[in-house]
Order: sequence, then C-alpha cells, then structure tokens
Amino acid sequence: MKKEDCFFLGKIVKKYSFKGELLIKLDTDDPSACEALDAMFVDVRGQLLPFFVEASQLHKSDLLRVKFEDIDSEADAEALLKSDVYLPLELLPELKDDKFYYHEIIGFTITDTHFGDVGTITAVNDTTAQALFVIDRDGVEILIPMNDAFIKQVDKPNKTIVVETPEGLIDLYL
Repeated sequence: MKKEDCFFLGKIVKKYSFKGELLIKLDTDDPSACEALDAMFVDVRGQLLPFFVEASQLHKSDLLRVKFEDIDSEADAEALLKSDVYLPLELLPELKDDKFYYHEIIGFTITDTHFGDVGTITAVNDTTAQALFVIDRDGVEILIPMNDAFIKQVDKPNKTIVVETPEGLIDLYL
C-alpha cells in the first residue's frame, strides 16, 4: 500500500498500558467510525505496514485506544510511538453536494465570480487557523481562505470550484 492510496487517520501519541495498548490522536470529524476498524496502516520508517486491530475503543474525545495483534509489550508499543496511521482511500464515505475531501480537489480550477479564472489548486494548507486553497497561477502562488461564505459552487465532474472573494484579495498576489 502506498501513501497516495491512503488518507491520514492520526498519530500514535502515547502508550496506554503495559500490554502494548496505544493511543492514537485521530484527525477525523467522526471518531466513532474508527472504533470498528479491523486493520490500519502504520508508517514504520517510511513504509506503510498493516496492523490488525485486536480491540479498540474511544478514549476521551479524539483519542482511540487500540490494541494491535502481536504488539504485546511496552517495548513493542514503544517502537510505534509517534508513527502516523493511515487507512485506504476507499474507506472514506462519498461526500455529496458541495462537500469535498482536501485530496479530492488537488488539480481543480478555481474561478472567482469577479476576477475570472484564478488558477489551479496545488494543495490545501490546513496548518493555519483557517484552511487555505493553495493556487498556482502561472507560477504565482495565491492563497484563498476555504470559507463557506466564499465557496459558491463545487463542480466535481468538471473539476472546478467557483468562489466569491472580497474585492482586491486576489490582486494582492499579482
């Protein structure tokens, strides 16, 4: 399995018990959907390896307490600390209407109702307080907040997103 065929589920942040249990900090809107997983892919030294889930349950709000098969000691668990956890893309539920996953919109064209064609989405920056479309316009990087008030239409079949940004926002980059 390759990372590009998967989505990021979370990070192993802590050992939970001396029996090899771990806590995964989940990066999902619906943590309860993770309780019934049979397996996960763990990034071990740059390689995704499958780990089968023996038992799991939610721990507090966004932590999943998990016991993997064959991880039976603190030492086994220690080796997995700070590892990223992934699931195959096909496990993501399909989103309807104007909803989208960030990985889905890479390559989409952004059009502004006032400005016209802005460029192509190359990434989504979600490390800031508000997620941003990262757009390439002939070598110039333009950032537009992913604000529901700005997004007017998402056309998945034609790979376009229509936005209405405040006057002058795009001009700041040009």
